[in-house]
Amino acid sequence: QVQLVESGGGLVQPGGSLRLSCAASGSIFSIYQMGWYRQAPGKQRELVASITSGGSTNYVDSVKGRFTISRDNTKKNTFYLEMNSLKPEDTAVYYCNADEFSGSHSWGRGTQVTVSS
Repeated sequence: QVQLVESGGGLVQPGGSLRLSCAASGSIFSIYQMGWYRQAPGKQRELVASITSGGSTNYVDSVKGRFTISRDNTKKNTFYLEMNSLKPEDTAVYYCNADEFSGSHSWGRGTQVTVSS
């Protein structure tokens, strides 16, 4: 089992930047893909970005060119979501997710991102 803890959320003005971090513990070598999801009030949770153990990345169209998912190559258990040019519609609770080779899925508790002037 993998445990995930997110950090780095907060309030930012439109056009600003934030970096979210996800610290994984437990069976981290069983992870084949990490992802960042978000859920806005009244909306379904959506996949924002993902990165595989091989380094392949994928983004939802609405964040392409603005968000970057990455992995700390020295601290294999830490993943990031760099968010630039933030818009009010990016406001949501952001969740870190881990998919394991076994088929298990793990979630963090989420971190709030609010984009407002």
